[in-house]
Amino acid sequence: MVRFIRTMSSHISLAKNSKVVSTDELSKLKDPSLFRAEAFVDGKWVKAASGKTFDVEDPGTLEKIGSVTDMDASDVRKAVDAGSAAFESWKKTTAKQRAVLLRKWYDLIIENKDDLARILTLEGGKPLIEATGEVLYGASFIEWFSEEAKRAYGDVVPSPVANSRMVVMKQPVGVAGIITPYNFPNAMITRKVGAALAAGCTVVVRPAHETPYSALALCELAQRAGIPPGVINVVTCSGENTPEVGRELTTNPTIRKVSFTGSTPVGKLLMEQASSTMKKVSFELGGNAPFIVFDDADLQTAAENLLACKFRNSGQTCVCANRVYVHESVYDEFVDKFVSLVKQKLKVGHGLDEGTTFGPIITERGLLKVEDQLKRAINSGAKVVLGGKRPSINVSGQFFEPTVLVNVSDDVPMSCEETFGPLCPIYKFTSEEEVLRRANNVPVGLAGYFFSRDIGRIFRVAEALQVGMVGINVGNVSSEVSPFGGVKESGVGREGSRYGIDEYLNIKLLNIAF
Repeated sequence: MVRFIRTMSSHISLAKNSKVVSTDELSKLKDPSLFRAEAFVDGKWVKAASGKTFDVEDPGTLEKIGSVTDMDASDVRKAVDAGSAAFESWKKTTAKQRAVLLRKWYDLIIENKDDLARILTLEGGKPLIEATGEVLYGASFIEWFSEEAKRAYGDVVPSPVANSRMVVMKQPVGVAGIITPYNFPNAMITRKVGAALAAGCTVVVRPAHETPYSALALCELAQRAGIPPGVINVVTCSGENTPEVGRELTTNPTIRKVSFTGSTPVGKLLMEQASSTMKKVSFELGGNAPFIVFDDADLQTAAENLLACKFRNSGQTCVCANRVYVHESVYDEFVDKFVSLVKQKLKVGHGLDEGTTFGPIITERGLLKVEDQLKRAINSGAKVVLGGKRPSINVSGQFFEPTVLVNVSDDVPMSCEETFGPLCPIYKFTSEEEVLRRANNVPVGLAGYFFSRDIGRIFRVAEALQVGMVGINVGNVSSEVSPFGGVKESGVGREGSRYGIDEYLNIKLLNIAF
């Protein structure tokens, strides 16, 4: 039976602590030139016109790892102009030419994966093995879209008139504004930029101010791959300048496409701004993924998949399980299995410490949100089975224990909002109808997961879940070949897969009479 008690922090494993000094870790890069501090515009490394910079911290130590160029709207306009000028020649390249350059970029990313992973861990906190996984995942999109560049087919439409022919062709949209989040600083860029370049677009990228170094390292490798000046531009900016930079990217009439990954409230604001010039948009916004375990599920498989799905990147993914529903007949058994796995598999520590599998929360506001949601849930009757506080480790970073809760109300923020952190509430349910109603009772719909061995139920539940992606007997929905995106307030458009390149293409009809 589940013991509804609050456990001691000693039940959470800690990685071997060797006191990481963030700046010292930079000296371990095989190629130090990948660690860049200036923005990348028109093939050049440039400073802001103001000369201002902003600091970037390691979330695992809160030490400064460097200072980066702090651009404003006037700097962004120069980058947009560079992208526009480069577009005139880039759009005329053949698909094969673009494919060759993207493949060279992919090869360089793979060749430098260790350095890219170390940079990612220092700025984003991920355990090194997980950071390496992100680099490989991110590279897969460059490889995929290098191949898809040659498959952006048009159509011949049968004409209703005898002496005419109708041809449908696809053309690149133009300059694309790309706005990416801090939780996947490598892969969120490659998933968007790979598709844009394959389509024949140029880009202006604004990476998150918490994690700009991964984006700049990718620019260094793109330049080595021979991608022409102005095709990829990266404008870095502080949190203070983020609103005006975002506004410039969404309202500048030269930019014809905006792609954004982030929260739903910010997405709504950017969509409103982009509507002023009727830009094409694709937005991957917040989620609140249900994870359902039916009474006929393989409980061990479900528990193992939940561990990865919930606690990957310390719960800071938009598709991680946010609400776990378990049938009442297997509830206690499942909770015991899952808690045992968390204790066994997760080791909290700095991402570069030996044995770490669970890193810090990237931002202070994210950590405070986790603590607030937990406090509200407990005040409403929830019980902490495991974790529940900041761990006692010999670093000053933004850590929080992987936490499992039971007896959580459906009305607390943890149940209604995306947590984006390591809180795992587990709820009981009694029927398929009930759990579907509860799973769908949120305004967002990005991903959902369920475990069952009943083929009829598999199709019923998969079709009834109001989400863009469903994992059935698996806790992962993303790869370069699968369409990534949501419904309702989780956004519009798709990334990855054969559908991803279409977000950067316009359809043109040629009606030819003779």
